[in-house]
Amino acid sequence: MKTDSSRADSGETRDSSKTMFASMLSIDQQRRQNGKAYHEFLRVPAMSAGLYVLAAGATDLQRPHHEDEMYYVVRGRARFRADKDDREVSAGSVIFVAAEVEHKFYDVKEEIAVLVFFAPAES
Repeated sequence: MKTDSSRADSGETRDSSKTMFASMLSIDQQRRQNGKAYHEFLRVPAMSAGLYVLAAGATDLQRPHHEDEMYYVVRGRARFRADKDDREVSAGSVIFVAAEVEHKFYDVKEEIAVLVFFAPAES
């Protein structure tokens, strides 16, 4: 599991090396402190997870990944294009993108916050 000594104050707790509990608030606070759009908060060999946030009007610069990926939209509104599929997404949307498929968020109407899960862990 990814370790970070600053996590003791982040609201994340572990009962063992096999569990982690966190709040969206603490994960988003750490992302903002790092000053980046993406903050990975979990890494094990089989998967990794992070929070990705794009401001209204922002450009998504991501490229295809070597891993399968799942998104869960926590808040916000945008459009999402993956290969030939193009949809509006908002809170509650779940999106799967297979490895190596070109994809991106665009036309971000409201700041969008997305939980991102990679399997296996993002390389």
